[in-house]
Amino acid sequence: MADGSRTPLARALLQQCLHARLQVCPAEGDATAQWVEVQRGLVIYVCFFKGAEKELLSKMVNTLLNVKLSETENGKHVSILDLPGDVLIIPQATLGGRVKGRNMQYHSNCGKEEGLELYLQFVTLCEKELAANSKCAEAGVVVKHGTYGNRQVLKLDTNGPYTHLVEF
Repeated sequence: MADGSRTPLARALLQQCLHARLQVCPAEGDATAQWVEVQRGLVIYVCFFKGAEKELLSKMVNTLLNVKLSETENGKHVSILDLPGDVLIIPQATLGGRVKGRNMQYHSNCGKEEGLELYLQFVTLCEKELAANSKCAEAGVVVKHGTYGNRQVLKLDTNGPYTHLVEF
């Protein structure tokens, strides 16, 4: 994770959820909106900064899926892999914003093409990690994700707020 002496390469915001729905495609014409949905689990918002490379992704996935933030019925904190729970991954470029005067600036974010590539690889690594975990496989855990570079609508039921910011 990032220490105070260097600029982070990525930022992730973690939220426990009881249920979450993310609109990945708005309604157009006769077509209805398309949504992805998860039950109890973890919502991961992710943003990549200039200088981030794919070598960082396995460390991110390992940290985020193994950190003990998920609360069991008896109040014990376990990883999302040990819960086991669903995962919803949302690209969130606004995590890279900095206030300048009365405006937000996003000059530290990586370019759109690089961000899309890193995001898709991050999603794939999360899917592989959960699929390889026997508890998650037995429980039918799912990984769902948003679409990169698009505005999306999120409906979230959380047992908190219980939010953590992690920098890499």
